Amino acid sequence: MKIPDSAALKASSAPQKKKPLYRSLFFQILIAVVAGVLIGHFWPDLGSQLRPLGDGFIQLIKMIIAPLIFLVIVTGISAVGDVKAVGRVGVKALLYFTAATLFALVFGLIVGNIVQPGAGLNIDPNTLSQEALTAKTGTTPPKDAAHFILDIIPTSVIGAFANNSLLQVLFFSVFFGAAIVVIGRERCMPVISLMDTILELIFKIMSWIMKVAPIGAFGAMAFIIGQYGLGTLSTYAKLIAACYGAAIVFIALLFLVAWSFARVPLWQFLKYTREEFLLALGTASTEAVMPRIMTKLTNAGCSRATTGLVVPTGYSFNLDGAAIYLSISLLFLAQAFGHNLDLGQQLAALGVLLLTSKGMAGVPGSSFLALSATAAALGIFPVAGVALLLGADRLMDSMRVVVNLLGNCVATFVVSKWEGQFDRSVMVRAFRGEITNHDSAIMLGVEDDFEDQELERISGGQEPSPKFRGGPNPGDIPGFQMSRPAGSHAAPAQESTAPAVHD
Repeated sequence: MKIPDSAALKASSAPQKKKPLYRSLFFQILIAVVAGVLIGHFWPDLGSQLRPLGDGFIQLIKMIIAPLIFLVIVTGISAVGDVKAVGRVGVKALLYFTAATLFALVFGLIVGNIVQPGAGLNIDPNTLSQEALTAKTGTTPPKDAAHFILDIIPTSVIGAFANNSLLQVLFFSVFFGAAIVVIGRERCMPVISLMDTILELIFKIMSWIMKVAPIGAFGAMAFIIGQYGLGTLSTYAKLIAACYGAAIVFIALLFLVAWSFARVPLWQFLKYTREEFLLALGTASTEAVMPRIMTKLTNAGCSRATTGLVVPTGYSFNLDGAAIYLSISLLFLAQAFGHNLDLGQQLAALGVLLLTSKGMAGVPGSSFLALSATAAALGIFPVAGVALLLGADRLMDSMRVVVNLLGNCVATFVVSKWEGQFDRSVMVRAFRGEITNHDSAIMLGVEDDFEDQELERISGGQEPSPKFRGGPNPGDIPGFQMSRPAGSHAAPAQESTAPAVHD
């Protein structure tokens, strides 16, 4: 079907006029984070009392995460129309997650052996108390692999949504989307249209929530600094330096992976998502930016089905930053008690951490539970020794959050490219600022049916509606070709030959 080549249809391709600096979300969050650090440092009591601001914002985000994941996955699978393709995406994502986590753990062990962050501390085990560790982790025992896998299957769909159990929601969403494909898209069109409308409403709610993001970042940062203080930096200087240094090197490796496998210039992507990363830093939470990062990835050329599957799954299975922290911290604790782990002991620890780092997702004090399980399995130093990390753990959040988030973004690009569901030309347009806010809903499929109706109008010789004239060229929408009904004469998608993005 031929689309008229008119200036009106291409109006959205021009870069948008820049907003004043004070209206930029990035600038607002940056000011909020700096203000939070100052309040927490100079007035620690006040800073500690501002925690509800950060917690309230994160709870607002969590309010929409479960329905967002459900709607994005279901509409994405229905648009792809191929259950086997969805299965391939899942298998490839899990293969990538396993390889990335294993590499992150090994990399952390290498750094820990080189830096020796706990050497010379000579901690006396008799001075330790289990109470502090129990207060942090509660009495929740670490889950074994079988329990973790069974826990993915919800006993109640309503319970999965009510408890915000993302893996259970994802599990049900895949089945729901697959059922739509098997029954037939045309027969299920009323359900799909309803979901598209609800998804548009969810994104409107998300836009309202993001207006208070600077307040949330301010409260969270003021609490962290007020509660733990900048003085903690000197106490754990070597451990913190090892973790952050390892994170910087690992991020550099992610740059290479993104460019080698998907030809994605990660520096441009970081500029494109700077608001999301700064918000994640300010709130010390990757969940706070999940809805927006999924939108940005889809706008950057990844199919919405792949994004909907990879990102939520990665939040449990691809925690690269947490993996680096766990392996370095394990060596820190062993060295602090005067033990140098040999190769066999480190390989055993690697196997335990590979399981516990995934089984701990979403559990309060998860890093302490994972380290406690590993310490108990090795039997080299007392489990209560994990409490030594209580003072430094909160200061590691920034490192973990950035690496976890960036690792999942790279995973989405790699899996999308691997599955042939990545449009680099759309990524180039997004990085140049040529994808408008209006395009965001379209990129996630909210307006697929609207586009179909408009194309029929154009093919019949009628003028497109004003709303359609203000939107993007439908041929540029990732996944648009896949969402066409059978018998469509739309041209097949071509491999992008767009030039590289430059500053």
